[in-house]
Amino acid sequence: METVTIKITAEGQIPAYETDGSAGMDLRAHTADGQPVVIAPGGRAVVPTGLRIELPQGFEAQVRARSGLAAKYGIALVNGIGTIDSDYRGDIGVILVNLGEKDFIVNDGDRIAQLVIARYVRAEWERAGELTDTDRGEGGFGSTGV
Repeated sequence: METVTIKITAEGQIPAYETDGSAGMDLRAHTADGQPVVIAPGGRAVVPTGLRIELPQGFEAQVRARSGLAAKYGIALVNGIGTIDSDYRGDIGVILVNLGEKDFIVNDGDRIAQLVIARYVRAEWERAGELTDTDRGEGGFGSTGV
């Protein structure tokens, strides 16, 4: 287990794993003055969490959508998965988009996303004239079947 340093603003809530098998911790909204954030259909908003973190070198934090919000209300992350780098020290904001048909209201303290801490490696590129052959080759976008 790795230790991550966290700074929480006045009413922010520390991320928490909901079950023993959870890979992601729930992130909760920390709205301005406790006022709800309303996201109209087709609209988007950056919802603050009141959290700042200091990750160890070689780690990232991935902000991911909550499947329940997606299935029930059409709420997704605009950028798919948000990456928090180890040298970022600002507030973690969650960029939500409303793909549903009704206004979506985010209240202070609502669970709005998941946070997954992951190791990463930095790659070095090696230029080549040719790549090795594989059975798949250049096939993509559904080329392996349904």
